[in-house]
Amino acid sequence: MSSGQHIAIAGAGPVGAVAALALQQRGFAVTIIDRIKPMPGPHGLGMDIRNVALSQGSRQLIESLIPWPQQAGMFKTMHVWEQWGVNALHFDAAELGSDCLGWIAEVAPLLQALWQQLEANADIRVVLGDIQAVETSATGVMVTVAEETLQADFLFAADGARSAVRNLLGVATDIWPTGQSALTTVVETERSHEHTAWQRFLVDGPLAFLPSKHEHYCSVVWSQSPASLEANLGLTDDEFSQRLGAALENRLGCIVQVAQRLSFPLQQQLARSAQPRPRILLIGDALRVVHPLAGLGVNLGLEDVSALLQRVDETAADLAPECFTKFARQRLLKSQLMLRIMAGLKTLYGQPAPLLSWIRNVGVGAVNQSDWLKRQIMIEALGGREVLARKN
Repeated sequence: MSSGQHIAIAGAGPVGAVAALALQQRGFAVTIIDRIKPMPGPHGLGMDIRNVALSQGSRQLIESLIPWPQQAGMFKTMHVWEQWGVNALHFDAAELGSDCLGWIAEVAPLLQALWQQLEANADIRVVLGDIQAVETSATGVMVTVAEETLQADFLFAADGARSAVRNLLGVATDIWPTGQSALTTVVETERSHEHTAWQRFLVDGPLAFLPSKHEHYCSVVWSQSPASLEANLGLTDDEFSQRLGAALENRLGCIVQVAQRLSFPLQQQLARSAQPRPRILLIGDALRVVHPLAGLGVNLGLEDVSALLQRVDETAADLAPECFTKFARQRLLKSQLMLRIMAGLKTLYGQPAPLLSWIRNVGVGAVNQSDWLKRQIMIEALGGREVLARKN
């Protein structure tokens, strides 16, 4: 498809690696840059504690490039309820004639499979090192890594929340601290997770139990205040297991065992442009970082890649900067919308006032009774109607 154009990609995490492989598949010469090769992540109970939720749209994109990681756990249903309410939301893939709503994939096996494909591809060059400078001209981009200056027609930055490309270009970025941190771990539960993603909104922050391939193992992501985090990290494993089980109302029975607990601060952020220079695009976390309560982070990044590929496929001639103007505008608008939704949900469920709790419960009950509205929410979560049509 390409007539010899060269694309550089900063960042070889899932989003950058998928973009590199897909663009090479379309005939572009690709150089992918990252600081170091991916390292095995923190493990617990035989699993990578780091995990990502993947929609059907994300799976279709990944499977077009590599075999699907066998460690990914499927969830067929999702159950959401809150600390002060009596109503709940329940989503079931069967209502759409689908076999699942999504997958929870361990990061390490996914990255390993992507990197094996990157390194085996003779038309993709992997460059390791810190990006030290980025310069642009009317005809291309120059990226300095260590002692080497790389030249490309375009640079796509997928180098994460602390993007070197974004920072070197001085792209204005809005940051909204959430006042929370995420505590993550892996647990074994007494009862089966039933291939269900369980999420309870607590006043202090949302708690999610995400099913693994093993029916009694779940990944846990618990957003909470700094005071709660300090308290939970200071507990013994037995004490923490009891507190964690109670926080989920023991829906999966007692916590049989728990892996090491990790934590990281939570904030939302958004660059003010997805195309800060005519030949440079920001995608993935380099563009936006959202609260993990809906598991949207990597899916939004892979959505960026899908939209980018669609624009590339629509362009018969050589790529030019104006090809991506609409793409950049649409991805920025989608990011703004998702950030507002996440901030709104956090604020709404963080209010314990009786009147607000009653209003929430009425609203949740109404949504759960509306088959049409639930279908629309599930279709969006799966990746849209086109993805669902291809799946079925």
